Amino acid sequence: MTTTDHSQATADAAHTDGAVIPEGSRGERFTSFDVDAFEQPTPRDEDYRFSALRDLAPVLDQADAPVDGAEYDVQAPEGVSTGTLAIGEAPRGTVLVPEDRIAAIASAGTAEALHVKVPADAQVTEPIRVAITGKAASRSHIVIETGTHAEATVILEHRGTGAHAGNVEVIVGDGSQLEIVSLQQWDDDAVHGGTHHARVGRDATYKHVAVSLGGKAVRLAVTAEYGGTGGSAELLGLYYSDSGQHLEHRTFIDHNAPKCHSNVAYKGALAGKTARSVWIGDVLIRAAAEGTDTYELNRNLVLTDGARADSVPNLEIETGEIEGAGHASATGRFDDEQMFYLRSRGISEEKARKLVVRGFFADLIQQIGVPEVEAGLMREIDLELEHFEEEYAEETE
Repeated sequence: MTTTDHSQATADAAHTDGAVIPEGSRGERFTSFDVDAFEQPTPRDEDYRFSALRDLAPVLDQADAPVDGAEYDVQAPEGVSTGTLAIGEAPRGTVLVPEDRIAAIASAGTAEALHVKVPADAQVTEPIRVAITGKAASRSHIVIETGTHAEATVILEHRGTGAHAGNVEVIVGDGSQLEIVSLQQWDDDAVHGGTHHARVGRDATYKHVAVSLGGKAVRLAVTAEYGGTGGSAELLGLYYSDSGQHLEHRTFIDHNAPKCHSNVAYKGALAGKTARSVWIGDVLIRAAAEGTDTYELNRNLVLTDGARADSVPNLEIETGEIEGAGHASATGRFDDEQMFYLRSRGISEEKARKLVVRGFFADLIQQIGVPEVEAGLMREIDLELEHFEEEYAEETE
């Protein structure tokens, strides 16, 4: 097992851990709404050197394709308003300004963005559901906004086939509580490049859960920044990659305000000779962000030979006046001792493997807080394991 663990980062200096050392500050990335301002990435580009560029090509080449928006199916409880926002119509574009070519394509290629707004003081107890169905070459831009002291949960279900570039722009009002659960449940041949960017208001609480189980290649970048003091952001992620799948997740916490909190926890399992996962976690604590408390964690469970997981946490600190900052990363194989223990208790190998993987994901799934989503994910994981067991049995015959 490969593990790095830093419970308290050294202040007064930028600190990185892992194979990737960013060029300059993470907060100095070029941004633009102009697709042509971003060149086609190559394996030499730091932001794409872990990416499956060949698989992502249909998304990266969409700039010249006819505008073809994804299909939306919105189920919004009473009191939640839905509408559209044209390019340049606020609040669209006030938080998410593209940092890469895929985000720029999604922005420029979506003439009318879906706008979901929860009014101030509303306590929405039922989840707001948005199903996004991709097409051969589709784009989407969704703006989710909560008013002051509102509470809501939004479930985004990505499904279908083709190549999809999608943005999710989030404005979390002061004192409000918002949870977004993004489910990547694409068909096996789908390709998805996504950018989710949130601004967390003063004393607001934001939880983002990314679950990637489907698709041939998924590249999801999730960013949270702060619009005032006392904000809290939690980014959780779960992924299961099997043969032929490339699942890539990039998280960025931009601590740009004082006395804010963040926590990042992503877990993944890989099974199959060509299974691949990538997690890049960036945290930037700016000079003005005194009193910051942050931690990020990534753990990967490798079930078979040939599977590969890249895990790179990065921590950049510009002030010594912080409460705490740390990160941990671990990638390890299936524990033979655990298997031996369970087998010695009369449990079959197939069931033992399922128990271990279920236990690996259980604590994270239970933090989602939406019972039907949690139960559905456990069923999906069981199906993935059944598929793996079938392939494993064929290989060992």
